[in-house]
Amino acid sequence: LLRQVDLTGGYYDAGDNVKFGFPLAFSSTMLAWSVLEFGGMMKGELQHARDAVRWGADYLLKATAHPDTVYVQVGDAGKDHACWERPEDMDTPRTVYKVDPSTPGSDVAAETAAALAAASLVFRKSDPAYSSRLVARAKRVFEFADKHRGVYSAKLSSYVCPYYCSCSGY
Repeated sequence: LLRQVDLTGGYYDAGDNVKFGFPLAFSSTMLAWSVLEFGGMMKGELQHARDAVRWGADYLLKATAHPDTVYVQVGDAGKDHACWERPEDMDTPRTVYKVDPSTPGSDVAAETAAALAAASLVFRKSDPAYSSRLVARAKRVFEFADKHRGVYSAKLSSYVCPYYCSCSGY
């Protein structure tokens, strides 16, 4: 059963048009912690940093909108790397990859949960409702990661490797 999924937003990892969920989640986690640790030194740029955290978190909310599913990649890197164009010029269907109970990925799901949880801390005072939504989703995604253990690149290796294989799995 094919499902239409809104996975607009988020970040590409480089100059291509593939959204790799593992580095996106890790980068979002680090960005949120940077705002938490160094926000006081960001002077006039703090709101821009918060906007960047929200952009990543909004995407991760979309990628985790369906229970027991985390969408972990948008685009087939093998095909995408044969065609270099601006994202706004892309008009081809995008292949989407996910982890779920039959294709577990504790590693990428737990990192996604960490990114959502860290982002929730950024917005705890400035937007408590959004913060609560993020932490609730983080808990749900972490429970999924813990319950359905496995290395995401084990079953998705032809799509995520050699780009972002999971080395340890956890």
